[in-house]
Amino acid sequence: MSSSIPIIRLGDYLLATAQTELDDATATAFADELGQRIADTAARGVMLDISKLELVDSFIARTLVDIAGMARLLGARLVLAGMRPAVAITLVELGLPLPGVETALDVEQAMDKLAGTAQPVQLPRYTAGENPGALRG
Repeated sequence: MSSSIPIIRLGDYLLATAQTELDDATATAFADELGQRIADTAARGVMLDISKLELVDSFIARTLVDIAGMARLLGARLVLAGMRPAVAITLVELGLPLPGVETALDVEQAMDKLAGTAQPVQLPRYTAGENPGALRG
């Protein structure tokens, strides 16, 4: 059964975009199809764009974790791109922070992660007693 989620090969990577909300049957079919595509193409990485998803329930969250584990066993990294803040909040509230799943804010950042060119996030350093929220004049 086809999942209706297009999977495109770009070099050593597979790109997929969930263009509508995922139901259980579509998510399961996609997991099966993606596993086969990884094995057939020997892909080194998978970028899954979930920016269109407004809802992720516990089944979909577990399926994403399963997909990441399956990809890892087949020698590929999975990066989820474009998770909406409401989805992230829901996953944390459900106690499903997607262990073992890499995330990126958007497709470009996800591809940088897969290609190994992502820059680490630089956080500002503050000294003791400095109020980082204070306005500077």
